[in-house]
Amino acid sequence: MVLNTTHTNKENKELLNALVGKAYSFLESLKLKGVGSKRMVIDNISPNLKHLLNTVSDINYTNIELRPKGILIHITKGLQNFTWAIPYYHLVIYKADGSSIHAQGRFIHFKNNKMLKENKLFFDKLLNEKIKFDEQYNFQTQ
Repeated sequence: MVLNTTHTNKENKELLNALVGKAYSFLESLKLKGVGSKRMVIDNISPNLKHLLNTVSDINYTNIELRPKGILIHITKGLQNFTWAIPYYHLVIYKADGSSIHAQGRFIHFKNNKMLKENKLFFDKLLNEKIKFDEQYNFQTQ
């Protein structure tokens, strides 16, 4: 789900909280050693998200926020802010010539540069949180 979050909206906040959980408290974010990524450069984006990119030849940046049941990808287009909410059960991450996040029939590919390398620890933390979430629903087969 992609929402315009330029202005604070109670309905959007409730939707995001229902989908990916409430934001971590200050103490919880300290225990996790941070819940937000540094900014990354968007290299490629799926056609159904192209409207979120700047139309001029500006560099498009994004960052990721961890939530208890998913992630929020924040995209800035000029003076507007958009948030793509992805529950962990939809999230797929690929590491090939940079990194890309796929969910809900959409994807964002991040440019393989210094900014992405600075976020390696964040992506490790993201994968650990996804594994913890998935373990709740681990069914034993015999």
